[in-house]
Amino acid sequence: MKKRISIGQYLIHRLVQHDVGHMFGIPGDYILKFYDLLEHSPIRTVVTTREDSAGFAADAYARVRGIGAVCVTYCVGGFNVSNPVAGAFAEKSPVIVVSGSPGMKERVHNPLLHHKVRDFNTQKEVFDKLTIDSAVLDDPRTAGAEIDRVLDSATRHKRPVYIEIPRDMIDVPIPAPGRLEIRRERSDPDSLKEAVSEAVRMINGAKRPVILADVELHRFGLQPLLVRLADKTRIPVAATLLGKSVISEKNPNYIGIYEGAMGREEVRLFVESSDCVIMLGTVLTDINLGIFTAKLDRGVCIEATSEKIAIRHHAFENVQFREFLLALLRAPLHRRPQHGHPNPTEGMNEYRIRPEAPITVNRCFQRLNAFLKDDMVVIADIGDALFGASDLVIHRRTEFLSPAYYTSMGFAVPAALGAQLANPHLRPLVLVGDGAFQMTGMELSTIQRLGLSPIVIVLNNHGYATERQIHDGPYNDITEWAYHRLPEIIPGGRGFKVKTEGAFDHALKAALANRRSFTLINVILDKFDRSIAMERIAKRLAKKV
Repeated sequence: MKKRISIGQYLIHRLVQHDVGHMFGIPGDYILKFYDLLEHSPIRTVVTTREDSAGFAADAYARVRGIGAVCVTYCVGGFNVSNPVAGAFAEKSPVIVVSGSPGMKERVHNPLLHHKVRDFNTQKEVFDKLTIDSAVLDDPRTAGAEIDRVLDSATRHKRPVYIEIPRDMIDVPIPAPGRLEIRRERSDPDSLKEAVSEAVRMINGAKRPVILADVELHRFGLQPLLVRLADKTRIPVAATLLGKSVISEKNPNYIGIYEGAMGREEVRLFVESSDCVIMLGTVLTDINLGIFTAKLDRGVCIEATSEKIAIRHHAFENVQFREFLLALLRAPLHRRPQHGHPNPTEGMNEYRIRPEAPITVNRCFQRLNAFLKDDMVVIADIGDALFGASDLVIHRRTEFLSPAYYTSMGFAVPAALGAQLANPHLRPLVLVGDGAFQMTGMELSTIQRLGLSPIVIVLNNHGYATERQIHDGPYNDITEWAYHRLPEIIPGGRGFKVKTEGAFDHALKAALANRRSFTLINVILDKFDRSIAMERIAKRLAKKV
């Protein structure tokens, strides 16, 4: 007789097989039974201060580890986590949303149960718009197959999915899971052969090809193939802002971030003058394209993503992204001579401290460039935390995280929680504006409880600096917090208030030595101080307001 386990146990078993080691969230009465099961499983529960923080943490966990999970109660928890899930969908991050809901027997005669909105399907209908697949486990005959189908969708598409468990179904027995089968779609051999042949002719016939690498290489674990392709051909590699750190930025073939007119001029000219732009895993958003200032001629582009393969204006059906890259690596591509191309590290080692000089945004990032270590992951929130960080030189790959497309403020501090749990060998360097910090910064409480050690730099310019540059008004000002004094209410952390370059240098050295808790550095900036990158992008955005 085949062994039977509960629906809740089946879901946990499959999550473990998919390498989910932590479950972020906040319990509630509709999901408490499932939390009990988690407590007796290999998955470690991480209760956060807010559901949206749990969502951001799970998103970062997924970006570093390959998949993440968040567990919330019905509606009041689910709707709180909907914004981070929307961001995960936009930026292709596979987050598993597990939500409790009222029991099936409780729903008879449609009672007004707490947390209910409109009807019992409302939350599921909302998440259908925010996820790639969803299921309600309301039938023991199909529950196991539904779990397998939805988790498969998350891993194949690298996007969030939604699983709802009515509370009276969690302990219902079903057949135990069989062997986990990971489906991998295969290319049509003739289409693949033709696409690669056409791409090789175009690349080998080009005088100045360039690779433009983006976020899908991160999500699908294809960075090693990118490195092999660049090393084999010596074709220069640019990254988008969303794809930053897709390759070590010390790699001799790397030329910097391409973001149209918003980025460095030498990178823009190099990419836009190329006669063959090989776009790998690109998501052509307004931010990636410098608020659509990018000038990329599709007539010289090879575009390869998980959704399409196109060469110039010729699209190929049924060709898989991974197989296309592997076939390119086997193809007879010419090895290029080393020639001059933009050097992203040029001038980066010229920082000389001026101890009494007031700290500025640009000098802050210059100092951080020298401060970065091989074991650090940079996590940038929105605003100058992101724009100023675009020129930081990331030492290895997938060590820069930011919601650079969806641009939801409040990502960075809870993301540090997720990233360090996903890979304890990485130490987060968190860059966050004061406005974003006030949204989710108290997640330092969870970080401290778990003994994690991020270095959190609050760029304190007394309000919403990006909006000031776009369209100023009193609504861009916020209440001043003594951020550096948070260790007084979250005991164990260290805090510093800095106004000068000398004080900033001292705080960074103290932070580096403190591996037992978080360190928060409150960097006091002028209200209108901004990075060069911020100035460029804000001027462009201001024209649309």
